Amino acid sequence: MDEEKKNSKVVELAPASPAVAGGYEIDLTPREIVAELDKYVIGQKNAKKVVAIALRNRTRRGRVEEKLREEIIPKNILMIGPTGVGKTEIARRLSTLMGAPFIKVEATKYTEVGYVGRDVESMVRYLMEAGIRMVKGRRQEKLEPKATELVIDQIVDILQPPSKFAKRKPFTLQSTEDEPPVDKEKPQLERMRDRLREKVASGEMDDHTVEIEVSDANPKMVEIFSNTGIEEMGINIQDMMGNLMPKSSKKRKVTIGEAKKLLLNQEVEKLIDEDAVRAEAVKLVEQSGIIFIDEIDKIAIRKGRGSGPDVSREGVQRDILPIVEGCTVVTKYGPVKTNHILFMAAGAFSGSSPSDLIPELQGRFPLRVELDSLSTEDFRRILTEPRNALIKQYVALLGADGVELDFNEEAIGEIAATATRVNQQTENIGARRLHTLLEKLLEEISFEAPEGVQGEVKIDSGYVVGKLKDIAEDIDLSRYIL
Repeated sequence: MDEEKKNSKVVELAPASPAVAGGYEIDLTPREIVAELDKYVIGQKNAKKVVAIALRNRTRRGRVEEKLREEIIPKNILMIGPTGVGKTEIARRLSTLMGAPFIKVEATKYTEVGYVGRDVESMVRYLMEAGIRMVKGRRQEKLEPKATELVIDQIVDILQPPSKFAKRKPFTLQSTEDEPPVDKEKPQLERMRDRLREKVASGEMDDHTVEIEVSDANPKMVEIFSNTGIEEMGINIQDMMGNLMPKSSKKRKVTIGEAKKLLLNQEVEKLIDEDAVRAEAVKLVEQSGIIFIDEIDKIAIRKGRGSGPDVSREGVQRDILPIVEGCTVVTKYGPVKTNHILFMAAGAFSGSSPSDLIPELQGRFPLRVELDSLSTEDFRRILTEPRNALIKQYVALLGADGVELDFNEEAIGEIAATATRVNQQTENIGARRLHTLLEKLLEEISFEAPEGVQGEVKIDSGYVVGKLKDIAEDIDLSRYIL
């Protein structure tokens, strides 16, 4: 068992440790974290190195003595670079790697306090929702075996209801003192139910139809109007009214296979301790949560301006400041402290610079890393190397319709060169350009695939040039199409 834990890079800690949410931590070295990020993000070595150190510091903090642990705050990161170079992808993959609640927000969607719009504190509430879903998902996995047994018992009860003798003393035959009483009803019933249970559990009866009672899956939700605008708190009326409003349910005729899935969700919900989920989720969010603030450059104020919309931009910065500094935000799951949430901000800063942010906010993002623009070689690698590479995705998609795409190296190089050229001639949108190019390149094949095109289709450089040359060379047209 110890060897398995070592190999899986998961180290179990004492449950009492408040620094590690859920009683475990991801034990990866910075070099191993970078290696994991390399599987999905091409290039950007400096950015990967910075975030790897930030993640490792969380593990280190969990092993520090408790008195000093609370004093160690995360070093927030500001990523500077054009769109489409991997800023968001690095943050998202980092959160997946460490099993942490993660949300991405856009700074431009917030307004300062007193104006109608989204309240900056809502980012913490959204993060809390992500934490609740994550904790519930983990608990559901653990409770699923037990819930499955309960579901099978329910289905067996529907197919073969328990005997009427189950509610009273079973009928027994008279016997002598040397012979124990014999229950003639129970053995036969139990044997029948056991055989039925085996068939239901094995899936042998999945096509049979049964009538089950399921709860309403769409509880009524309400919106709360706060003094800072509309907050979609998602409050369940059932939770507010308690037992005054009984849960609605309805009967449905479904196959046993479908009944297993429907009833399984209900049984898992019954087994989950909601109070424990909330407590664990709050701890997980406070100690491991990641908030990615994109487009932070859009609320920066260029020097020499101090009126008009710039006043509002500075107001948003000042409202974000206490969240990043560390405060307590009230959510429907309880108060959440933001002191140890990791904040990652990003922006192109093409018309401004990080120094245009208010000094207090600048100081809360001590780690800054500039991401490089993508080269033709980077585009070529993005098309083929990552686990979710675009070429692999299109090969799999069209393979579902019986088309076998075969891209040679020259074709891939031509696509990468075209992406670079179009980015230089129009707006530089980074790797997102590849999505548009591939869609245009394979448009005809994708349209004809279900009925016309079948079998192997070779994509060479001539095919790429023929499909993309006219549009790529027409700068005015490519501004709208590409």
